[in-house]
Amino acid sequence: MGCLCCKCGPDLELLELERQRKLQLAKLRHEKRVRAAGKIQAWWRGNLVRRILLVAALRAWMIQCWWRTVMQRQVQKRRLTMLRIYVVQEQAAVKLQSWVRMWRCRHCYCQICDTLCLFQVPENSLAFPTDEFLELQYRVISKQPEFHIEILSV
Repeated sequence: MGCLCCKCGPDLELLELERQRKLQLAKLRHEKRVRAAGKIQAWWRGNLVRRILLVAALRAWMIQCWWRTVMQRQVQKRRLTMLRIYVVQEQAAVKLQSWVRMWRCRHCYCQICDTLCLFQVPENSLAFPTDEFLELQYRVISKQPEFHIEILSV
């Protein structure tokens, strides 16, 4: 209320100043609230973006893991195929070497048997006069170890 000596009534200027100060305080509070709301919204949007990026990164990681598994299976399949081919080739080479060795042994054995058959004289036939004739004519030349056979007559 106003002063009793000069005027009777409330001071309008003081009321106006007080109202303006309240408006300024309300305006400052409103600006602070708007800034705080903006910060909260920015934080929330950042969380959403990070969450979306995390989901995208996890999905990309899962796809990469799947692709690596597929590639590893293909490489393993190729390795097994190459190993099977190698084993088949090795077995074929071993079998071929075995056959060649067997053929060489059989060939040598047949030569020796043929030579021995020539030396055996049937009982009804005539005997050669000397052994030197046989040595010169029927000599076996072989790359294999030599066999010395002596036939003893009883």
